[in-house]
Amino acid sequence: MKKWLLMASLAAVSLTAQATAHSITVYQDPNCGCCTGWVEHMREAGFEVNAIKSTSMAMIKYKLGVPMELASCHTAILEETGQLVEGHVPANVVHKMIADSSVKGVAAPGMPANSPGMGEMDGNLITVDFDGQFFSRD
Repeated sequence: MKKWLLMASLAAVSLTAQATAHSITVYQDPNCGCCTGWVEHMREAGFEVNAIKSTSMAMIKYKLGVPMELASCHTAILEETGQLVEGHVPANVVHKMIADSSVKGVAAPGMPANSPGMGEMDGNLITVDFDGQFFSRD
């Protein structure tokens, strides 16, 4: 009986973990290795990632409403909320954004060397919201 209860508990925990995983679709250039590094970072953080390779990144960013001054090499959209992630934003910052539904998107403009997929985090990565306002420092 105890073994059955333990197995049922583990199954419930597993289902709960899967239910709380966030789904994200990432549009990336097919020739960009750093984008693949960011996708792996997000997967390791528990996100379910659908990576779509595209040579039309400028059009995708335009259609999704990414401010061009915040552009980076890849763009992601959270399936549950429609919020956007532009560039090498750390997973913990994406979780912070998800917690605040008033934030349309966050960005790590350009290709910062101290960001997931680009290099070691050093505590100095600045991310901004889509209004260009400070969002986090990681």
